[in-house]
Amino acid sequence: MRVLICGGDGYLGWPTAMDFAATGHEVMVIDNYLRRTIARSTRSEALLEAPNLDDRAELFQSIAGHRIEVRIGDCADPTFLNAVFSSFLPDTVIHYAEQPSAPYSMRGFHEARLTFDNNLRVTFALIWAILQFKPDCHMVKLGTMGEYGTPNIDIEEGWIDIEHKGRKEKFLFPRQAGSLYHTTKVLDTDLLWFYVRTYGLRVTDLMQGPVYGLSTDQADLDDRLLPNFHYDDIFGTVVNRFLVQAVAGIPLTVYGKGGQTRGYLNLRDTLQCVYLAATKPAKERELRIFNQFTEQFTVNQLAERVSRAGNSLGLDVAVQSIANPRKELEDHYYNAQHSGLVELGLKPHPMTDEVLIGMLERVIANKSRIDTKKIMQRVRWA
Repeated sequence: MRVLICGGDGYLGWPTAMDFAATGHEVMVIDNYLRRTIARSTRSEALLEAPNLDDRAELFQSIAGHRIEVRIGDCADPTFLNAVFSSFLPDTVIHYAEQPSAPYSMRGFHEARLTFDNNLRVTFALIWAILQFKPDCHMVKLGTMGEYGTPNIDIEEGWIDIEHKGRKEKFLFPRQAGSLYHTTKVLDTDLLWFYVRTYGLRVTDLMQGPVYGLSTDQADLDDRLLPNFHYDDIFGTVVNRFLVQAVAGIPLTVYGKGGQTRGYLNLRDTLQCVYLAATKPAKERELRIFNQFTEQFTVNQLAERVSRAGNSLGLDVAVQSIANPRKELEDHYYNAQHSGLVELGLKPHPMTDEVLIGMLERVIANKSRIDTKKIMQRVRWA
């Protein structure tokens, strides 16, 4: 296939590009370095400095022999995007090109507006590029489990059958996002559903849980090919934050009661899921939704896992509950269905002690680069 990856410089974008290239597909990546720019402006740089996309692509080709074409530009700019689309004519477009941080979107008006404008404009521009230049192109869109919130009923896989006053209909599962970032993802889903119904697009929307991990078959070839690893309170996931706190000797900071339950998955499983979705595409006029995670557990359970792995390395990890900077339920029912990707062929990699120890060892090797001022919460929802 000809695969266009929008947001190819990101934590998921770059490993995805290498994965598709290594399996024989023709790959082009687009990025305008928005995440890097925001990270610098908020003092949220990654633990490991990554080369720019052109240098990464050249390095990957020299080591692995696979070519990745690079275009630097803004996917929200239809002039730029249309030029790329009309020349490359992708069979599949993988849409990662969004401002990815919930805390950043909640910092203030400027950050909220940037998140809103960027995320929706990119999705809208991609829709119209497909309609104009490659109507049969399959879009694989990265959504988030955060779209659903934490309802007091089982979370279905994207859709729900409702019976009301003797009549039945199938609807998108109700969304109730907990941040402006997650709300833009809800709006993405609604926008895509409209264009699927109206113009016959083919879309797979992946409702992804928090991802962890650095190791992939391609990234392990050279440390300079590793994905970015953010551990700060703005771009870092709770897993990364806990791992760095364990190494830095800072108690793992559990927000509130720690009963917040989420679905997690290994980076290797994200690559599997995206590849399966792309190579087994949605049908014409189908918005196919998968809940993309492999395990679910509470923040307290995650802290226990990281603590156990850290203590096995002699780190003497402590856990501390702090006031929750977010507006969220801290103890709630959570049962999300997630069978679709397994049925497509997903082979999960669980979060074992061995996996956590491997990540801790990478952090330990770069302990001198840790900036402890980035770890504690700097953004509050209220």
